[in-house]
Amino acid sequence: MTRMSLPLLVILTLLGAIVAITIGPADITPSDALAVIAYKLGLLPESPLSALRTAIIWDLRLPRVLAAIGTGAGLALAGTVMQALTRNPLADPYLLGLSSGAALGAVIFMLLGWTLVLSFGAFIGSLAALTLALTIAKLLGGTTPSRAILAGICISALATAATSFLIFWSATGDSYREILSWLMGSLAGTTWSETGLIFVVLVVSVPIILHAGKALDAFAFGDIAAASLGIDVPRLRFSLLAVTALLTGIMVSIGGAIGFVGLVVPHVVRLATGPRHRLLLPHAALCGAVFMLCTDTAARTLFEPRELPVGIITALLGAPIFLVVLMRYRRLT
Repeated sequence: MTRMSLPLLVILTLLGAIVAITIGPADITPSDALAVIAYKLGLLPESPLSALRTAIIWDLRLPRVLAAIGTGAGLALAGTVMQALTRNPLADPYLLGLSSGAALGAVIFMLLGWTLVLSFGAFIGSLAALTLALTIAKLLGGTTPSRAILAGICISALATAATSFLIFWSATGDSYREILSWLMGSLAGTTWSETGLIFVVLVVSVPIILHAGKALDAFAFGDIAAASLGIDVPRLRFSLLAVTALLTGIMVSIGGAIGFVGLVVPHVVRLATGPRHRLLLPHAALCGAVFMLCTDTAARTLFEPRELPVGIITALLGAPIFLVVLMRYRRLT
């Protein structure tokens, strides 16, 4: 992949979004979807479809499709940054307990009835998990990648246990099923406000991450080598981890704990682009968007009218893909 492939990925994402809107029981064509979008944007005087079908496209399917694109891009970026900062190919937003902490914060706010600020609770939980992991690593003798990883595994286990306890102790009836389905990953019922929040966070986070592309290349040679190039290693690591915590918290609060996107996508893309982050980061974001768009569409249509949690689809696809990638890396080393 080169920079020339980025426009192709953008086109593929847009075409995939239009196709995803048409898939379902309402018998909607691509031209119908484009016409409704044009009408809502003020480019057409009236909708060519009935009010019901217009609502299906604009209020149900389009927000979900855009949320899938944004969530996939955010999780793929978070995983790429985590792998660079920790110099660990198995790193993803789960590694330092970010996803587990975000899920715990969101569940606490959900059980308290504070659903309007659920995303804030997830971000607080994600940031708290990151802070605890880094603090524990520092107490162990210094915030090195290996110590941060070990501390993150511990925090992740504790947060997962606390989340399970809260659900078991407090949730009953429909709320139990709703929380459990959300934890397995689901974009069902995504609203325009939630989709807007995803893209606001991406607009804030993506420039920061892309600007750090060269610095992330230096991290591959270790902290000392990065510092010798004039990089403020502790400051950059903390700022990028904070941005990753923000991305993870918002994505988890809206889509639940969706696994394998941040782990598999960077590996697959790296095989095509190489390790340079100036190419790797934008390609990973777009490939993550396409991957999440496909898996979410499959989750809502494969067993219609029943809907699978999208986390099940990402795991079923991500695990074998990751095994293939590992086998390829083994042959190359």
